[in-house]
Parts: sequence; structure tokens; C-alpha cells
Amino acid sequence: MVQLSSDIISLFKKQGYVIVSTLDPQGNIHCAAKGIVGIEKRGVVYLMDLFRKNTFTNLTRNATVSITAVDEHQLMGYTLKGKAKILDRDKIEDHLIKTWEDRVVQRVSSRLIKNLKEDKKTAHHPESLFPHPQYLIEVDVEEIVDLTPGCLKLITKKIQ
Repeated sequence: MVQLSSDIISLFKKQGYVIVSTLDPQGNIHCAAKGIVGIEKRGVVYLMDLFRKNTFTNLTRNATVSITAVDEHQLMGYTLKGKAKILDRDKIEDHLIKTWEDRVVQRVSSRLIKNLKEDKKTAHHPESLFPHPQYLIEVDVEEIVDLTPGCLKLITKKIQ
């Protein structure tokens, strides 16, 4: 595992979701949005999955995974590459379930507030229809890919 910087941890914690990429049996890339519920400096990321579908099937065959997060406004991001472990629902620590539930409530609340501000009348709140999490993906990060364009890295170094 590799150590994660505070910048990386901060970026991933801010994300409503991250893009998780796995490999199917033919070696093709499969991407899915997953909710992040934890990230540790020691290089471990916890992702909640609500369905036992493609990502689950792929990870049971091949533990190789990447997790991507970007900040569109700052034009920066990271891909974390590593190996995943699947933890069944009964093995998920309570604080991670609580974090997931809090994030769902936060998303629904944010959508409601935004709709009120924009005077939109809708009862469409997809997060409220989410099933309970089926399993947790625990990723041991082995490699960090910095997605920030090179020209922005140079500017940032000069400013510092």
C-alpha cells in the first residue's frame, strides 16, 4: 500500500461519488459510480455498493480496481489503483454504514434545497429509493496517478 496525501484524501472525501473501474472476464474495462464512505492515509479506500451486479462479479474474478475522482473547477484529480476485497453486509463496520446513511440524507437534503431555491417542484429524489448496501469494497491502494495537467503543476510549483 502507498500513503495518501492530505490533498488526495480531501478530494476523495468531497466527492458525491467516484468512478470505479474493474475488468470483466474478457479483460474489458467496466466503470460504475460508487459511493465512497472512507479513506485512510495508510492507503485504504472503502466503497459502498448497493447491487451485486457487474462490479461485484468482476471483483470476485479479478481484484484489480481503479478509483477516479476529479475536481472540475480546479482541473485536477487522481486515480488510485489497487486490489479490492469484498466484505459482505454483515462484516461492514457500523460506522461505515452510518457514514453511508448520512451521505444519502445529505444528498437528498441538498437536492431539496436546490429545488426550493430554483423554484422547481419535483418529487424525484432517486437517493431515497436506494436499497440497503449489499457489500463493501475495501481497496488497498498500490499506485497513485495524478491527473492534473502538467502545465498546471508547473504553475502551482511557481506559486508556492
